[in-house]
Amino acid sequence: MDQKIQRLKEIIAGTDNLVFFGGAGVSTESGIPDFRSTDGLYNMKYKYPPETIVSHTFFVRRTEEFYEFYKDKMMALDAKPNKAHLKLAQWEREGKCRAVVTQNIDGLHQMAGSKNVLELHGSILRNYCMKCHKFFDAHYVKESPGVPKCDACGGTIKPDVVLYEEGLDNDVIRKSIKYISEADVLIIGGTSLAVYPAAGMIDYFRGKHLILINRSSTPRDNQAELVINDSIGEVLDQID
Repeated sequence: MDQKIQRLKEIIAGTDNLVFFGGAGVSTESGIPDFRSTDGLYNMKYKYPPETIVSHTFFVRRTEEFYEFYKDKMMALDAKPNKAHLKLAQWEREGKCRAVVTQNIDGLHQMAGSKNVLELHGSILRNYCMKCHKFFDAHYVKESPGVPKCDACGGTIKPDVVLYEEGLDNDVIRKSIKYISEADVLIIGGTSLAVYPAAGMIDYFRGKHLILINRSSTPRDNQAELVINDSIGEVLDQID
């Protein structure tokens, strides 16, 4: 492990064109449950499977039940950035990290200080009335009883998150692919690389150093120069 950390330090020290691609494992260290691990949402018992609840169809047909789950399990408004978020924000300030591409919807990268964050699946921090498009913050949604309603027109408020059956934002995809394809170093952290189309974006990487940091193995381990099976926060915190 020490040799891998030393090699990672050398790679980071020698670049000013790093892109980070992260998944749920980046936020689990801030106390936010992921979907697929043994303690994840997919392995908890609900009346409906979580992937059904966070689908577009379920949101439309059973909006109140959607919000019960969403407010309880996906709106961790007390969560704070961890060592991984803080290190990436530091690297951006130092001119090393060009962009963070994330599958997470919690806004913790921005809270840590990262400015160029590409949110593939949207954010719980942005919410809009489906009728008049008025903006509402996460606290308004969380504190609303039942289904959050617009205080201007009475319309239903929808979180700006990508639900199952919904497409990703084309502009976010385009920018993410551009940064990944132009990067010298791509660090992939805290993701099983099981969710497409997001996972397929790493196929656009043409740079020198592909690094995978995840607690468990991924289908892309054999493509990486470095594979570190450990906590993303603890690993990044060791890099000066």
